[in-house]
Amino acid sequence: QVHLAESGGGLVQSGGSLRLSCAASGSIFSIRAMGWYRQAPGKERELVAAVTSSGTTNYADSVKGRFTISRDNADNVYLQMNSLKPEDTAVYYCKVDDILRQYWGQGTQVTVSS
Repeated sequence: QVHLAESGGGLVQSGGSLRLSCAASGSIFSIRAMGWYRQAPGKERELVAAVTSSGTTNYADSVKGRFTISRDNADNVYLQMNSLKPEDTAVYYCKVDDILRQYWGQGTQVTVSS
């Protein structure tokens, strides 16, 4: 019943920017946090950024100062990615946590060329 729709991925040159969007829809009991994860080929999925219901944000060390996560009143979450590097290349997944379970989007590909 719950699904997450991601958009905004694509191909960008090193130093460029992208803005990822995630729209949550369906029956979610109570959202506690929303965030973005990424998984590059041959690597485990890792947290990129997250924002809690109280507004607290956290970022992976590798993206601090370059990425910004935000959330609006319609349960959409965004990831502004600036100064992109080739090592940012990965499939980016939106994640929503409520009190009972977690939900994942299908992923959107971000490719940063050097």
